[in-house]
Amino acid sequence: MKASEEEKKKKDKESRKGAKKLRAAREQINQQVFYDLEKAVEVLRSCSYVKFDETLEIVMKLGVDPRHSDQMVRGVVALPAGTGKTVRVAVICRDDKVADALAAGADFAGSVEIIEEIKSGKINFDTCIATPDMMGVVGGVAKILGPKGLMPNPKLGTVTTDIVTAIKNVKSGQVEFRVEKAGIIHAGVGKLSFLAQDLLKNLHAVISAVIKAKPTGAKGTYLKAMYLSSTMGPSIKIDTATISQIV
Repeated sequence: MKASEEEKKKKDKESRKGAKKLRAAREQINQQVFYDLEKAVEVLRSCSYVKFDETLEIVMKLGVDPRHSDQMVRGVVALPAGTGKTVRVAVICRDDKVADALAAGADFAGSVEIIEEIKSGKINFDTCIATPDMMGVVGGVAKILGPKGLMPNPKLGTVTTDIVTAIKNVKSGQVEFRVEKAGIIHAGVGKLSFLAQDLLKNLHAVISAVIKAKPTGAKGTYLKAMYLSSTMGPSIKIDTATISQIV
């Protein structure tokens, strides 16, 4: 019991210390000002207070209602400087394609055995790629993969006969974006340790892809608001007028 109480005190102390550092980081940001992308990246890099390499994250508020099919915003974008993350890829294919998938960099490849692992709750991958001839089998685990955002989709390039290219695209830094119920898109665009110009290239790529994905049913202002933050850091409001030249 004593050890448990000591552990609780230690966690409470660390929590208070973290909250204090976050407040100090927030004080470096003028909440009344809308920043341009370059300045926002500079500020977030300077006020990072944690010991791990944080991810730079972008949040975009769109003028859409995703409950309507003609207002759905979804797509993939290749980040010029990559994501800084290791992506585990599973490929569901016929046995004669397994060797090609593994040679191209897939972490797991197979057919029925991967389906059975998914059914048992063993999902040790971040992206799932499937060949078209296996989609009938993959459909059996759609209710498991779908809610996790792992269901292969031809629009995202994860249902394809060219599995080698698909694997390389995912491994090199391909990011999927999809609007949430409240009209929000959230995406990680690299690590704070990246060079500032690389983070800006990645930001431009994501923003451009989202703007180009504007659905036919969107009315009025499409890009309503934008924010940048780091994993544990404060949020910075972005002046959307400064990104009009990106597309």
